[in-house]
Amino acid sequence: MPIPDYQTLMLPLLKFASDEEEHSLREVTEALSKHFNLTKEEKETLLTSGRKPIFYDRVGWARTYLGQAKLLESPRRGFFQITERGINFLKQNPERLNDKVLQQFAEFKEFVSRKNKKSEKFVAEITLLIDNEKTPEESLEIAYQTIRNSLASEIIDQVKSCSPYFFERLVVELLVKMGYGGTLQEASALVTRKGSDEGIDGIIKEDRLGLDVIYIQAKRWENVVGRPEIQKFVGALAGQQARKGVFITTSNFTKDAVDYVENLTSKIILIGGEQLAEFMIDYNVGVSNATSYELKRIDSDYFSED
Repeated sequence: MPIPDYQTLMLPLLKFASDEEEHSLREVTEALSKHFNLTKEEKETLLTSGRKPIFYDRVGWARTYLGQAKLLESPRRGFFQITERGINFLKQNPERLNDKVLQQFAEFKEFVSRKNKKSEKFVAEITLLIDNEKTPEESLEIAYQTIRNSLASEIIDQVKSCSPYFFERLVVELLVKMGYGGTLQEASALVTRKGSDEGIDGIIKEDRLGLDVIYIQAKRWENVVGRPEIQKFVGALAGQQARKGVFITTSNFTKDAVDYVENLTSKIILIGGEQLAEFMIDYNVGVSNATSYELKRIDSDYFSED
């Protein structure tokens, strides 16, 4: 039989997790391969890149989308289990489960509709199939952005599960890779040297010469950060006679907090969870390259005989 697509795998996967136990991706992949009576050859058929089996990859995507809809959750690294929402969904005895069905959940709709921050042209769509109305390059762009959005969501989930100390180290490494703080060792020493005023987690050099410093507040929060927290940070900066600060959180900021910062004379940068994940991807913090594809075009100059 053909290898099932990831949407076909969603309902069997959720039913497999209905025992409310923790399961690994490898475990559910084996169980689903038996459910669909896949042959050894079908289970081991690799992606074009040759990096991993097609079926394993599709099970992974099914798990990811169910997680975005909050039907599954990750209690610890490398494992997943069904949520109360997932249990209640199965009680309805659904006949099918696919991307269209998942649209009923606000978290999934937000995941699907998230736009590429670097370009308003391409919107992340849940499809890895080539649409006849799109060129191959457009389809590739859409698929790339879908993968990137999924990765960003996974990054934030991982960061939220880490300790405050690990989050501090992560912030240091990211800022150094973005060009701040000099060396990683120098930056770590600065950031872990807490400020004397409440509301400051540390300081970091603005450049390698240390011509100016930036004060940092890092919040590994679930709740949205409001204006009072930002005002506390601004007050702490004033106590240090500082002009620049960066407030980083794994959650987000209220509109009131964003508006407040825009009207300040001092320079305060707010980095929410989504932007933090984007920066981590762009600067290769906590991620690694899985596969690279090169797009090539004809070199017209090469074939010119003039």
